Amino acid sequence: MKVVFVGPSLPDATEYTGPSVEIRPPAVQSDILNAVREGATVIGLIDGGFEYTAPVWHKEILYALSKGVVVAGAASMGALRAAECQSFGMVGVGRIFDDYASGAVVDDAAVALLHAPKELGFRAMTVPIVNIRATVERLRDQQIFSAEEAQEIEEIAATLFFKRRTWSAFYSQCAKFGRNGAEARSRICHDHYVDQKRLDAIRLMRLVANTDRGVVPAWIFQKTSLWRN
Repeated sequence: MKVVFVGPSLPDATEYTGPSVEIRPPAVQSDILNAVREGATVIGLIDGGFEYTAPVWHKEILYALSKGVVVAGAASMGALRAAECQSFGMVGVGRIFDDYASGAVVDDAAVALLHAPKELGFRAMTVPIVNIRATVERLRDQQIFSAEEAQEIEEIAATLFFKRRTWSAFYSQCAKFGRNGAEARSRICHDHYVDQKRLDAIRLMRLVANTDRGVVPAWIFQKTSLWRN
């Protein structure tokens, strides 16, 4: 049994997998534990709840790994947890994971966005910093932006709270605080947008599809009093 927890990072996740992989909504605390108890041998974590519900607990990831379950993460909550749990065997996938693991990105909120509910297809309503970062770096590499211009746009985007970081708010913020031409550059970002979260999520879907059961690690899972309760 293979399970992937995904929502706004890849709303059309079913198009990237077959019947052997079960798609579930963004994970919250105990979802990974329950998947293990239901017989999951491979678990992919992409999206997860964090504001109005308890997020995925590191301890349940360690429990899954201790049972020989493959746990892989990417794109959003999955990238965060993979960076935090990689030394115990969790597999990280994609650029966003690499940036968290290396320390190039440290803010948890860099992957956060506001999105519609499941009934409306988890449609993204705001723009996450990790996607702005990927976009301006590509524009810099293509010499459309200078290094200074790319840095300025990324820094201005980071001043917006993730729930307010719409494209229109981004344009206005660049016009208000940026140097000459900043608003125009923000519109270029829209036209050349790199959805890094989606790209990383697709990579994880392929990894899950091509991965079978893992191995039981050498370390021993500690059943603390909090875990037992």
